[in-house]
Amino acid sequence: MKAAIQHDATTEAVRRRLAGGRVDLASYIFQATLFLSLMAALGILVVLLVDVVGGALPVFAERGLDFLTAPTSSDAGQAGVAQGIFGSVVLTVVVAVLAMPIGVGAAIYLEEYATDTALTRFLNTLVRNLAGVPAIVYGLLGLAIFAQALGGLTGGRSLIAGALTLAVLVLPIVIITAAEALRAVPASIREAGFGVGATKWEVVRHHVLPYAAPGIFTGTILSLSRAFGETAPLLLVGAVTGGFLVRNAGVVEQLQGPYTALPTVIFSWTRLPDSGFRANTAAAIVVLLAVMLLVNATAIILRNRYDRRW
Repeated sequence: MKAAIQHDATTEAVRRRLAGGRVDLASYIFQATLFLSLMAALGILVVLLVDVVGGALPVFAERGLDFLTAPTSSDAGQAGVAQGIFGSVVLTVVVAVLAMPIGVGAAIYLEEYATDTALTRFLNTLVRNLAGVPAIVYGLLGLAIFAQALGGLTGGRSLIAGALTLAVLVLPIVIITAAEALRAVPASIREAGFGVGATKWEVVRHHVLPYAAPGIFTGTILSLSRAFGETAPLLLVGAVTGGFLVRNAGVVEQLQGPYTALPTVIFSWTRLPDSGFRANTAAAIVVLLAVMLLVNATAIILRNRYDRRW
């Protein structure tokens, strides 16, 4: 007991000595600055949300679900976001089909198979730098490559060109998030697999990937939610605000045809002078926010489900 009391007294004496007996004023000022910055950011966000929701409520009160099911129109009282939602969903599905296998496969190679060489380090640095490139740059890339250079295959400024552009945009983020999830897997799991005679692929397939699945799913779905809300690349790669697809067209013709998306519809409505479209714009923003929240909730549910399973 006496030794414990002496130890506590020594610890307190050292703490006072390190603090110098003075109030750390700089630390309090820094904490206060951070807190005020947080409050300012939250205040701006709340003001914007209140303004948008307040402008959208009359539209939902007057039209209800008709706003969600009606096609685009030049009449503000009849215009809806059905085509925009459908276009965004189709784009996101195509992006998922293209970006998820390639991104996760690249992450598996970089983390599990590639050796630590100058080339590997360069590739990791390149991927991380590409993740920070502005979306408009990817739009210019998509316009030059997918819409023009490969226009014979994609149909020019078409849905598949827009989906390819968004897939390239989110691909670095998918690789980074998947790689981080794989890196977080304890080495003991790999060693246990090798210890019972499993091959490299069996260890990755049956042990590493299931353990990293929550992180991979979360990062991938959040990347897709970014693709769902992007506007600038689609404007450069031919998204329109009129009709979406030609009726009675095949799958290939639809992919090579005109398209629209919910962010594009919102951007177009903000430029119209009719006051009715201002309310429609607020309502469309609320719909977009609701979809984004739904996607984020899906990511959380999948993460929790796999956490409980593994």
